[in-house]
Amino acid sequence: MGSRAAQQRQEARQLAARLSAEGVRNVALTWVDNAGIARVKTIPAERLAAAAERGVGMSPVFDVFTSDDAITASDHLGGPDGDLRLFPDLERVTTLAGQPGWAWAPADRYDQLGLPHPACQRQFARRMTERAAAAGLELRMGFETEWVVTRAPAGHPAAAGADEPLDYPCTGPAYGMTRVVELSDYLRDVTEALSVQGIDVLQLHPEYAPGQFEVTTAPGDPVRAADDVVLVRETIRAVSVRHGLRASFAPSVVAGQVGNGCHLHLSLYRDGTSLHRTPDAPWGLAPDASAFLGGILGALPALLAIGCPSPASYLRLQPSHWAGVYQCWGVENREAALRLITGAPDDPDGGHAEVKTFDAAANPYLAVGAVIAAGLHGIEYATRLPEPQTGDPGVLGVRERARRGIVRLPATLTEAADRLEKSAPLYEAMGEVLHGAVLAVRRAEEAHFAESEDDAIAAATRWRW
Repeated sequence: MGSRAAQQRQEARQLAARLSAEGVRNVALTWVDNAGIARVKTIPAERLAAAAERGVGMSPVFDVFTSDDAITASDHLGGPDGDLRLFPDLERVTTLAGQPGWAWAPADRYDQLGLPHPACQRQFARRMTERAAAAGLELRMGFETEWVVTRAPAGHPAAAGADEPLDYPCTGPAYGMTRVVELSDYLRDVTEALSVQGIDVLQLHPEYAPGQFEVTTAPGDPVRAADDVVLVRETIRAVSVRHGLRASFAPSVVAGQVGNGCHLHLSLYRDGTSLHRTPDAPWGLAPDASAFLGGILGALPALLAIGCPSPASYLRLQPSHWAGVYQCWGVENREAALRLITGAPDDPDGGHAEVKTFDAAANPYLAVGAVIAAGLHGIEYATRLPEPQTGDPGVLGVRERARRGIVRLPATLTEAADRLEKSAPLYEAMGEVLHGAVLAVRRAEEAHFAESEDDAIAAATRWRW
């Protein structure tokens, strides 16, 4: 143990020296709270070794912060008492291309005795990844990040209130090349910054809503995928500021318009072999892959409280908007909540699944951990996938949906939180402290927006993510 600690100190000193040589003066240590907000403590770069050895203090009360910075309480967390330690993950320390003089690292949280904090979402994601590995499964995950960009008001980018009219810097049609031409310098700088930071960009394109874009990054192990999406968002935000723009990742930027999703893609492997390309198996899925996806499909009503955690999320979740609001799955069906993507026939690593319902208000560590837990529960109980659905369930009549066994996923945060509260598999996976903290935040968000109109919800949350 002593030699390991000494080695880590030496690595941290060497890393701090390298950062200093690169002109880095400060390091941002981030964690994501249960409302999906990336919170931060910053340290001088020369303090990195001390932070790696002793951590950086922070209050456990952040686990019950809501999206508007109000503080609620659970049975285990809340109030002014207690302290935790943030430990930077030295393997993920990244010099920030969009913020000269800064570096970033995700942090794990421990108590003062060095024990894992039971509500640490990043460690929850790691535990579920390790649980999958113990079952002989390797998971690769990745996120699609959607955002809307607007011109910042005169002066400081944060000067505008929530109700100001949005000034879009591009006016071209959805998915149109015009938008790329209008913002070519900005989009080039986004992709360049991500590349310099080691993020492998697969594609970037205009999306449907005004000023909306999407970037897809390469998959990795689940914890890395969650780290990456945090880094992607903050990089886009930083590059936007340098261009006099603002970036919103909120589920609903303008009520009634298509919102921002943050779809989660996943694939399963055993012994290096894809479980999505099994010859002669239904839909090409090996039995474990089919059961894993069956577990996710069955848990989707509860998973919505994880992946769609804001009342604003349910403004986005509308039928016939490619958001996946019905509890069904389909092969290459963009209206299905769970979409199977077969991939090119000559790609031996092709084939994966996509959870379409999630958005960027979600804590990505909670999202990947909860999805893994649901999938492993499906394998444990040999869950069977029903027949896949084709077409748009939203255009079917109520009787036809009932005949096909298609039901609407929760249409409100209250309903989703009720399902999470009753989910024994997710309670077991998350543990009492984390599960209770998540529910406390969801209930507080419900209460805060209970009397709000859709426009007010969208305006109040537009710049929170």
